Amino acid sequence: MSTTVLTTEKIMLNASVATKTEAIRLAGELLVKAGHVTEAYVEKMLEREQLLTTYIGSGVAIPHGTNESKQEIQSTGISVVQIPHGVDFGEGNTAYLVIGIAAVGDEHLEILSNIAIICSEEENVKRVIEATRAEDIIALFEEGM
Repeated sequence: MSTTVLTTEKIMLNASVATKTEAIRLAGELLVKAGHVTEAYVEKMLEREQLLTTYIGSGVAIPHGTNESKQEIQSTGISVVQIPHGVDFGEGNTAYLVIGIAAVGDEHLEILSNIAIICSEEENVKRVIEATRAEDIIALFEEGM
C-alpha cells in the first residue's frame, strides 16, 4: 500500500457518533481534508449507503461513493474512523470501524479486497478497534496490503 493512501491525518480514534450518516460524514471529511476527494464525494458516499449498505460484517463498514462519483476523486486514499462504542448500521449491525474509500480508476477493487482480507480476521478488527495510536492502525494495514 502506498504510504499516502493511509496516513495518521486520516485516522480518527475514539469517535463518538449517533448515526451511520454521521460516521460516514466523518470518514468522508477526513478524505476531503487530505485532498483525495471533493465535498460532493461525501454526498455520494451517503447516496451509496441508501442504495445498499456498506456494512461488511465483523463490526466493519466501508463507505464509498457511487459509480457517478468518480470525477469527485482526485487521488486514492482511505480513512479510518474508530468508534469504540459502535454505531448502528441498520438491520441489527453495529459498526466499530468505518473505513472510507476513494480510489482512482479500478484501484478500489484492490483496496476493497485488501480491507476484506484484513477484516476477515476478527483478531485484526479487534486490534484496530482497540488501537490507541494511529500508527498502530497504519502498521496493521501495511502488514495486510
